Amino acid sequence: MRKRPDPFVWLTIFSTSIILFFILLPLVEMVAQPSFSSLKEAITDRDVVNSIWLSIYASGLAAIISFVIGTPFAYLIARKTFFGKKFIESVVDLPIMIPHPVVGIALLSVAGRDHWLGQFMHAFGIRIMGSVTGIVLVMVFVGLPFYINTAKAGFEAIPKRLEKVSRSLGASMTGTFFRITFPLAWRSMLVGMIMCTARAISEFGAIVIVAYHPMIAPVMIYERFTAYGLKYSQPVAVWLILVSLLLFLLLRIVSLPKQAKV
Repeated sequence: MRKRPDPFVWLTIFSTSIILFFILLPLVEMVAQPSFSSLKEAITDRDVVNSIWLSIYASGLAAIISFVIGTPFAYLIARKTFFGKKFIESVVDLPIMIPHPVVGIALLSVAGRDHWLGQFMHAFGIRIMGSVTGIVLVMVFVGLPFYINTAKAGFEAIPKRLEKVSRSLGASMTGTFFRITFPLAWRSMLVGMIMCTARAISEFGAIVIVAYHPMIAPVMIYERFTAYGLKYSQPVAVWLILVSLLLFLLLRIVSLPKQAKV
């Protein structure tokens, strides 16, 4: 006797359709509306190209910085249990929850001349407000939690016994990490860098406070929308989406595990 489909199956199909429709419809409409001539005009505009390049450059640099400073920390959190660990993990996740303008205000509050850290940076000629350094700093702040959490999950998936065997054979902690742990977890770290880059390249609220100029692509899109409307902001948004999609697709392909040969 033929069984009738469970109502829950229809519920999952319905919810999936709603979600895909909700996400794809605005994006498809935005990509489809600009004419070819407006897209060509946008990509030949030096200001547009510079803003998109700055977004890619700054977000990529933020991901590299997150990799350098976040990897040892993610390994520590993944492998060690100590008092206050949950509190530290909560602190790391704070940038995900804090409203974006608050992030910009918080960073400026320690970068000004009235703060000892700001005085230290000014003494060495480091400027945060209205600089690429400020943009990268914001991007690291908002993207670092995504890298740490992804890398941490990758380290936790590696059996501890492999590292213990390496140490028992005389390898140092550093040698064990680079010979055993890193080769097994590098894809998780690469995915973490992708997540960090994606979060960084989409940041607007904090950057518009810290560094309105030089303009990254989201700030330029906002300025053109407020000044000229959809007609002049959509082409820039479309190019940013396409360039970002291409970059993340390439990184995803690189991070795919190789298929074992039969």
